[in-house]
Amino acid sequence: MEGEEEFEVEKILNKRKIQGKERYLVQWKRYMAKTDTWERKEKLENAKEVIEEFKREYWRNKKEVRQQEREEDKEEEVWGRDLLDKYMAKMLFGWEDKEYERRREKK
Repeated sequence: MEGEEEFEVEKILNKRKIQGKERYLVQWKRYMAKTDTWERKEKLENAKEVIEEFKREYWRNKKEVRQQEREEDKEEEVWGRDLLDKYMAKMLFGWEDKEYERRREKK
């Protein structure tokens, strides 16, 4: 945007590398979302606090997403193991799902 010094940064929405340089997606105060722009850090000298806030939130969210992914992986592993156990019981003992569930509950 021309004359960036006239605009105030409301919030940093995202970051990415564009042509090898780190850029931030800036939401400008008093402007609609369609005016959000990708800006280099050097052009955002007056928004250091907003950038730091974004970085803190970014890493906090990233940790939460990783934790959620680990939990989902564990659930899939248990679910997959349960299916394998049912399949093996059916193949080895001829048990149907209800028989497998009944015997599993007894354990």
